[in-house]
Amino acid sequence: MGLEEKLPNGILLTSVEKLVNWSRKSSLWPATFGLACCAIEMMASGSARYDLARFGMEVFRASPRQADLMIVAGRVSQKMAPVLRQIYDQMPEPKWVLSMGVCASSGGMFNNYAIVQGVDHIVPVDMYLPGCPPRPEMLIDAILKLHEKIQHEPLGAKRSLALEASGQGTTPRYGATPSSYRFDKGLRAGWDAAAAEGREEQFRIETGYRR
Repeated sequence: MGLEEKLPNGILLTSVEKLVNWSRKSSLWPATFGLACCAIEMMASGSARYDLARFGMEVFRASPRQADLMIVAGRVSQKMAPVLRQIYDQMPEPKWVLSMGVCASSGGMFNNYAIVQGVDHIVPVDMYLPGCPPRPEMLIDAILKLHEKIQHEPLGAKRSLALEASGQGTTPRYGATPSSYRFDKGLRAGWDAAAAEGREEQFRIETGYRR
């Protein structure tokens, strides 16, 4: 039993896009970036009991220049936000972000001025994982869903067009509309006007990072 049964004639046909995406999803290297209690669950998922090495993810890189997945595990304070963005910018393309836990995704119970009300205010997020904190099994499930998303991503010019259509551009930009503004017509109109004038940060302060 094995690959030979799937390839009785020893021939496999595929596309470069599928082969590249398969290799990318099979060798994601997360950045070592734990912020709060969710980081304990993230560390547990890399232990022998849950064994992220099954998915080629056993190497948590200390350098962002050698990582292509940022798992934001925990709440993001206003002081940590520029550091998080700097680490994200240092990661090579293509790169992905997984928001782990309710605090990273929406601020959670910390609905105050000190905590960013959703990490998508700082970086574009590819996968949201609910829970407080989510168990390692949930993190692995989110990673597998991210694998599926990576497997079907376009490459080259098609990737650029897909990102541009989503409003992110070739490199996800800081001015991308945060999720907390998307479903309120007034906030979204205000955000679009502020982004056109280059005063996104001022608009965030004026609205108090409302969810």
